[in-house]
Amino acid sequence: MMECSENGGQLVNSYALVAYVPDPLRTFLDDLRRELVPACIPNAHITILPPRPLLVGPEAAWRQICLRVAEFPCFITQPREVEIFDVSPVIYIAIGAGFPQLQRLHDCLNTDSLEFPEVFPYYPHITLAQELAPEQITEVWELARRRWAECPVKQPFPVETVTFVQNTSRNEWIDLVDCRLGESSR
Repeated sequence: MMECSENGGQLVNSYALVAYVPDPLRTFLDDLRRELVPACIPNAHITILPPRPLLVGPEAAWRQICLRVAEFPCFITQPREVEIFDVSPVIYIAIGAGFPQLQRLHDCLNTDSLEFPEVFPYYPHITLAQELAPEQITEVWELARRRWAECPVKQPFPVETVTFVQNTSRNEWIDLVDCRLGESSR
């Protein structure tokens, strides 16, 4: 029998590790995502480990994450401009400061029981819109750029905590557990 989340969707073997964007920027980005793609369920974040199935239980995966994350100090990241990936129609905010730290964190974690062949090379970013029809991309990108230029809260923010999340059959991500960088946990 599959477990169900609180919203009724069945939990699936798809896990990721994210760093949530703090408020007030988080609220701005969530509102922007809803404007760009009304059907999405926003929760502004930077993905550290993209979605993957686990070959071990989530508890064993979490232990590995905690051991590795304890080796990384907190760091500052800076959101930059709105861009579109060349290889997929994803509109995102690029990361300036903090980019190399995020890449190192990903590379350190994407090993052993968490290793997974990524569909695309890891590139830290904040997703604004995806799964768009080709004819929508330019219009949505231009709107995202205008709204981002108007953003009053696009200051740097710290990456202090990572959150282990699990997907559901409704494609709604559930927070499982989190820990601070540079600390041993659970």
